[in-house]
Amino acid sequence: MMNHKIVAATLSCSSSSWLHGFAGPTNEISKFPDKRIPMLVLAQKKAKKTRKIILKEDVIDLGKRGQLVDVKAGYYRNFLLPTGKAQIVTPGLFKEMQMEEERIEAEKKRVKEEAQQLALIFETVGAFKVKRKGGKGRQIFGTVTAQDLVDIIKAQIQRDVDKRIVSLPEIRETGEYIAELKLHPEVTAQLRLNVYAN
Repeated sequence: MMNHKIVAATLSCSSSSWLHGFAGPTNEISKFPDKRIPMLVLAQKKAKKTRKIILKEDVIDLGKRGQLVDVKAGYYRNFLLPTGKAQIVTPGLFKEMQMEEERIEAEKKRVKEEAQQLALIFETVGAFKVKRKGGKGRQIFGTVTAQDLVDIIKAQIQRDVDKRIVSLPEIRETGEYIAELKLHPEVTAQLRLNVYAN
């Protein structure tokens, strides 16, 4: 019996010393002043929520079709999305756009190279011969038109050319002339015309 009492006393004594060590002496808790500590609360600005979008069509004061722009979330949600004028840019869509851009650039480069090759052909062929009915002296009846030149090019080198890209001087007599063909915004070919009378 006596052993149980000693163990219980030891336990209660050790547990109280353990609590005392954890919480500290009871006097120290009362050392904190009872004053209220003022807290400074700063108001934060409302974060501007924007969305990165791609325009599906031209939008006045915002951008052109296919352009990437940042807009306020509300503007996108309330106007652009319901009218189908824009779409949110996702990583997958962004990658698709980059691939499409690269494809378009490659196509532009190919078209320009073809125009340069055609210009080289026109400039190395020599003079295109144009026969017209002769009049007095060097004069010819009628004039040489863009359509005439297109037909001559088709007959001589088997190339189709749009007559809207042909620029001709006024031709009213026999002689040699220079015509220009705007094959590409950056490529203009010059070709010689030899106008003679039969």
